[in-house]
Amino acid sequence: MATASASSRAGFTTQPTPEDPHRYQTGFGNRFASEALPNVLPIGQNVPQKVKYDLYSEQLNGSSVIASRRAIHHVWMYRIRPSVAHGPVFPAKDTNPHIETSFTSLNPKVEYVASQEAWDPFPLPSSASEGITFIEGLRTIAGNGDPTLREGIAIHVYTANSSMKRRALCNNDGDFLILPQLGRLDIQTELGWFMVRPGELAVIQAGIRFRVLLPDGPSRGYVQELFGGHYDLPELGPVGSNGMALPRDFESPVASFDIDENPWQITYKLAGTLQTCHQTHSPFDVVAWHGNLVPYKYDLQKFVNMANANKDQADPTIYCVLTATSKTPGVSASDFLIFTAKWLTATDTFRPPYYHRNMSTEVMGLIYGQYGGSSHVLEPGGLSYEASYMPHGETYEVWKDASTKELKNDRICDDTMAFMFHISAPVFLTKWAMHGEGSKSLHESSSNQWDDVKAHFLDHLDAINQDLRASGLPDLQEQVKQ
Repeated sequence: MATASASSRAGFTTQPTPEDPHRYQTGFGNRFASEALPNVLPIGQNVPQKVKYDLYSEQLNGSSVIASRRAIHHVWMYRIRPSVAHGPVFPAKDTNPHIETSFTSLNPKVEYVASQEAWDPFPLPSSASEGITFIEGLRTIAGNGDPTLREGIAIHVYTANSSMKRRALCNNDGDFLILPQLGRLDIQTELGWFMVRPGELAVIQAGIRFRVLLPDGPSRGYVQELFGGHYDLPELGPVGSNGMALPRDFESPVASFDIDENPWQITYKLAGTLQTCHQTHSPFDVVAWHGNLVPYKYDLQKFVNMANANKDQADPTIYCVLTATSKTPGVSASDFLIFTAKWLTATDTFRPPYYHRNMSTEVMGLIYGQYGGSSHVLEPGGLSYEASYMPHGETYEVWKDASTKELKNDRICDDTMAFMFHISAPVFLTKWAMHGEGSKSLHESSSNQWDDVKAHFLDHLDAINQDLRASGLPDLQEQVKQ
């Protein structure tokens, strides 16, 4: 297999590091252009009669043909063979029966759950379970909507112990947001390579073929799948242009192609089903490309935290890295929030997350460190779930301490990275997560964890009655009798 890359010729790219050997173009939502060989991209047109070296022109559209200019997402590729050069497509039997994408009451494999749930770290594949790639290791935990409606999301975890060798995956259902928690992912896409480390995110858009290699051995992580539209940066409003996730910190691959005349297997995910075909050459044969439908990664440690400085606390959406719009104007399908090291300086303020009930569903994970922001235990590689409108918050002991201690400037989340999928609609949980193999990781919360909550209001009856009398009102005991 011969490989060629634009790395040595790219003028405006990042530099390789020991942890990441690849170069990247930087910027969010840019219309990039990249060549692995010089002067391949056509000048002034997309489909010349004859492309240099007799390459094939191919466009991948990630938006409707008639769309506003801002909504157009596409990429032009100039490749050794067109993607259509493959064998017949057949259902992939028994490849992975644990992927769900239809979240309705008609699907017996999903259910609504009102109770708070948490899972301990999902176990890695045993040494006896060989050949568990990213494809076989995906497990769906929750979701809403359906990809056939181009609306909704799915949340998966993955555990894998094997690289994808001459195998590629193409998700036709939606965009993947991938968060490795254990072990790097070396991902080859049609548009080039990128290495994704724990503490970074990667987004691979629908329709782009890719494979996942495991340079550090067994790996584990999280995936959010977006069925409609694409991820975007949140609006900044009065924050202005300097804060949160900076566009310049997002990194996209440079062109790289393989010449490999060996058999390859391509797996397509379509409406939740896996379909497989074979071809006699590598799918990663794109010599040059240009467009804005381009995979990217982002180092979450680069997030610029915003917070209230004098009093109160901000809503957690101030920690939003990426957002995904829904079909309802002004309502996001999901916001991806990150919790990293920051200072708390507000005075006379209850600093832990306040008790709340949200229309949104909250699904949290932990990349590394220790996170205290709820009444359940969350460990790296684990997951938690809070249902839409259901009450949740910290334990009574945390409330008591936070309500009485002397406040000073505190630094929190040092050596910690937690995240939240803040989902605007209720989600179904899968039977695999609640009753199948995934249920073995369920973290049982104490059934009496709230029994020690005290009604301290009643400790102040004398002061309350004094205030009532001063206002010309009867004592509280007399009101209760009435």
